[in-house]
Amino acid sequence: MSDESKGSNVRGLLADYLGMTIALVALIAVFSLSAKHFLSQATFRTLANQIADVTIAAVGMTFVLIVAGIDLSVGSVMALAGAALGIAVVNWGAPLAVGVVLCLLTGLACGAANGLIVIRWSLPSFIVTLGMLEAARGAAYLVTDSRTIYINSIDILTEPVVAGLSAPFFLAIAVVFLGQLVLSRTVFGRYLVAIGTNEEAVRLSGIDPRPYKLAVFALSGLLAAVAAVIQTARMSSANPNTATGFELQVIAAVVIGGTSLMGGRGSVVRSFFGVLIIAVLGTGLAQVGAQEYTKRLITGCVIVAAVILDQYRHRSRRTDSLR
Repeated sequence: MSDESKGSNVRGLLADYLGMTIALVALIAVFSLSAKHFLSQATFRTLANQIADVTIAAVGMTFVLIVAGIDLSVGSVMALAGAALGIAVVNWGAPLAVGVVLCLLTGLACGAANGLIVIRWSLPSFIVTLGMLEAARGAAYLVTDSRTIYINSIDILTEPVVAGLSAPFFLAIAVVFLGQLVLSRTVFGRYLVAIGTNEEAVRLSGIDPRPYKLAVFALSGLLAAVAAVIQTARMSSANPNTATGFELQVIAAVVIGGTSLMGGRGSVVRSFFGVLIIAVLGTGLAQVGAQEYTKRLITGCVIVAAVILDQYRHRSRRTDSLR
């Protein structure tokens, strides 16, 4: 790649981050003028503490989308992993640490199962994870007998630690940092981008893409389980109905962040910006009194607009690189 092409890519990345920052600031400005109590420490503190689970799951989804896959099962996996945590702590009387480990192993197993089925039978990840969405949700109902399991000792995990911010928020920031580091600064990350861009070319170059695809699906399941620990701690209960539709929220945030649904292009940091934009949009609309259907309509329009804008940016950047 020439120095001119590298410079063009850097300028494009800076423009992407600047554009998302401007969009986020504009949303904050609009809602600050529209809602009396939006621009306050309490609002932003609450918002920060509520996005940890979505942020962590979005990191895993970013990796999956970059290899041209998709994971529709994260919400159901969260419900099943949370149920495993509740059963271990309440029904079995196990220590909280043991319950958390079982929760993480459950998510990891579900993600690994998705990846194994995708690569073993060369099936579309959309179909495989759609099946896992139903299977994991059904398993969550089965093991809990369709009842909520209340856990008294777990809310300590979400208590404020610094300036009213909880430990899960700082964990989410650390996961974003590590995810971006892996994606942009390691051979593993470069291989993921190459697989998403042209898997056949990667295979012909002597690199087996299957272990990398298995790894990203397993990672997605594991991070969904981490999100399950956070959500279970926040609600002090494991509910088999929890996280219904959660996968759509995660995918929306990642897509708004500019990760391509076709693979080969994405950024963990930009996915975090997508999470922030959706969170600010939802909180702002709630404070101005918007009805639920209005919130969903506006959020859907924002998602479509973000995808269209990203396609224009991508075409423009590709045209510049060919000159």
